[in-house]
Parts: sequence; structure tokens; C-alpha cells
Amino acid sequence: MENDSRFTEIQFGAQKVNVITGGFYDRFRSNPDLAEVAKNPLAGNIDFFRRFPKIEMDSRIGPTWTPNFYYRASTVQLLYLAPLARIRRMLPQPLQPLSPLPGHGLVALTFFHYALCDNNPYGEVSVAVVIRRPGERGSHWRELAEAMRSESFHAHVLALPVDTEIARVRGVYGYHLPKWLAPIDLQIGKDVRASISAGGGSADLTLQAPLPRMEQVPSQSRIGTSTLINRVDGVWRQTTALSNKLNLGHETMPKYVRLERHGGPLTQLLNGLGANWLLRFDVIKDTQIVLHMPVPLAATPAAEW
Repeated sequence: MENDSRFTEIQFGAQKVNVITGGFYDRFRSNPDLAEVAKNPLAGNIDFFRRFPKIEMDSRIGPTWTPNFYYRASTVQLLYLAPLARIRRMLPQPLQPLSPLPGHGLVALTFFHYALCDNNPYGEVSVAVVIRRPGERGSHWRELAEAMRSESFHAHVLALPVDTEIARVRGVYGYHLPKWLAPIDLQIGKDVRASISAGGGSADLTLQAPLPRMEQVPSQSRIGTSTLINRVDGVWRQTTALSNKLNLGHETMPKYVRLERHGGPLTQLLNGLGANWLLRFDVIKDTQIVLHMPVPLAATPAAEW
């Protein structure tokens, strides 16, 4: 690898990572010239990103430009109902799961493909618990209805494997997220196919489903917010991601979504959570994402959550 001209070695704090020579990270170091980005045929209309001027801030991997831009992305999410008792065993205190039904919470399995982004193309898979907003005291149903109306959810990530080293290093050392390397694939065509492998190349999860009815919407008309809450160096922090959804579809209580669990780490995690009742299937074929660096949780003190 060290003599391979396809890759350039760069430094992330104490970590060294090989990135694609001439790729976005090699060229821009997370501070891109948007006029140059716009020349890439994959980029499309990038006006959304002009709303978020980048700033340089100190982080656990040294000075870093934030937010991070994902110019062309796709996501597929399976939302499960799971027993609260099992969720609480895996959710750190004082985080509280959002409970739409007595004795049950929500677990989301999400496949991501980033075709064009500041960190070069990569894939990612998330297993996360949907949680209450810190300090929230009212009805779970009211909070869920408001979250759905505003397309704004809070979550705690339990697993987040990726398929490139730069994504792993940035996630582990910059965001303190549970990332490891694994082969990942996501294809959205006439149907949806996705997979992630476990160690040794054996399958972990494989997904096959019909494509739901899709809708093309105007840019910046459907912006969702995901707020990830986790502890970084002993301090509770929140990481905010904004998604500008462009082509999307969903199905409630889907009948023909087939997720096969082959026994890898994500299979074991989903089984341990009891995530077996599929409530909703969401496909976003085209979206743009702005991901901010973690900041201290500016909300109710943890003792009052």
C-alpha cells in the first residue's frame, strides 16, 4: 500500500490513514471549494450546502473543518418495535427510549451509501435506539407525533460499521462512535438490496425488498434532523445531521421486506434487542446531508433527564 500511487497517506491526530489520491479528501481536506464540487456530475444542485459555512474547530483528531458534507447519498431504514426491557439493558443512563406502545420502544436499522462526500465514497450501517429528547416529560405519543411532523428525531447509536478506513477513524476518534470495518453494499433499483458481512467474509445481514412508491420533491422542501446523543470523554454530547431529502418513499407495516440474519455482530445486536416487529420501511434514493461535529449537550442537566 505504501508504494501504491492510488492512495495518499494523511494524518488524523495520532492516526495515519490512506485516502484516494486526487479524491475529495486529498484535494480539499474537508474544506471544499463548492464551485469545484459543482463540476462533478454526481453533485447535482448544491445550493443546500451554501447555507452552512464551514468553520475550523478543535476536535479529538486535531483541527477539523465542520460541518461535513455528503453531496449525494442514499439510505434505507427498517424501523422495529422492540421490548423496552431489552432496550433499557443496552441504553446508557440517563437516556430514555421513546415508547409508542406500552412496554415497547423503537429500534432503527439503517443502510447508507455516500456516493459523493468530503470523506470520499463509503458505506455505513447503523443500529440505533430512538430516544426521548433530553429533559422531555410529557406524553410519549405527543413527542412521537411532533417528531414525525417535524421529521426531527433523537437517537443513541449502538453500532455503526463502515467500509473505509477514513470513515472508521473519523467516526471513532472524532465522534466517539462504535465503528469498525466491514464490507457493505446498498443497491436501489427496481428493488432494494443491501448487505453487510461479518468477520472472515461471512454474511451478517442481507436485505431484499420491493421498492415502495417513490416521490421526487423540490430541494429543501423536506429537511429532516437527526440528533445523536452519546458520551464523549465523559461528557454528554449531541451530533446533529440535517438531510435534504429529494427522492423518497415508505411503506407502513410492510409485508414483503425480507431481512435475513446470518449470525454476525449486527444480527446478534438486533436479536438481543428483540427487534422483530417491523413497523415501517423507508427508502431515500437521493438525499444531501450536513453532519456537524459533536458539541456539549445544551439541555437539561443529566441528573434531571
